[in-house]
Amino acid sequence: MRLSATDSGVQVTVRAQPKASRDAIVGPHGDALKIAVTAPPQAGKANQAIVRLLAKALGVRRSTVRIVAGHASRDKVVAVDGLTPAQVQDRLSRIIGSRKGKAPR
Repeated sequence: MRLSATDSGVQVTVRAQPKASRDAIVGPHGDALKIAVTAPPQAGKANQAIVRLLAKALGVRRSTVRIVAGHASRDKVVAVDGLTPAQVQDRLSRIIGSRKGKAPR
């Protein structure tokens, strides 16, 4: 999974799976983090669901998570402000390892 440090935080490469059976952080998919959401890709609904799910998983406010590239593509770049790549890696590893990709509650 590709994580890049930025001046304000980190960027995560994401592979989206819209119209999935459940919302979940699935795990690594090549260089990306695969995120499944039940929302359809129309009108930005899947993008909003991805931001919401990733913010919840990382324990940050939704306002600190935004899609910066790939708005109309399955392959996206998501920026997360206020965290380091190591913090993101640690939090995602806990979710993927202990909960087998289920979204935190």
